[in-house]
Amino acid sequence: MSTVVETVTNLVVPILDEQNFELVEVEFVKEGKSWFLRVFIDKEGGIDIEECAYVSEKLSEKLDNMDPDPIPQAYFLEVSSPGAERPLKKEADYQKAVGEYIHISLYQAVEGQKQYEGFLVSLNEAELVLKIRVKTREKELTFDRKNIAKARLAIQF
Repeated sequence: MSTVVETVTNLVVPILDEQNFELVEVEFVKEGKSWFLRVFIDKEGGIDIEECAYVSEKLSEKLDNMDPDPIPQAYFLEVSSPGAERPLKKEADYQKAVGEYIHISLYQAVEGQKQYEGFLVSLNEAELVLKIRVKTREKELTFDRKNIAKARLAIQF
């Protein structure tokens, strides 16, 4: 599966670069009996459906012309926006998220919890600081970045 992700990444990046789009993530997953190749793209100001369709068409052409076929099984290709709750994968994603409301999932619990939401106050190579709300009080918690399993933007209610 990782070779599929690598192959698709190598194929899609030039398409995105010529349009000034950003690759957020490529995933190749089996759900039920079906395989899905999902490509999440974005750009400053957000991506629209026509732009997703353009990338899907160009990527399909490239995949169809490869011999041998890098994905021998049947699959569904989905090219879409990462949405409002975009995952934070690269360092640049984290840097852009400073000051934003985010959700993090941890490998090991901190103060009895493995999930937190709050405003990303700051970060460096080793740690990030979240300002979280506990009932009516706000407090800052520091997390070891090696303990973060997943991070994404979140919508505050």
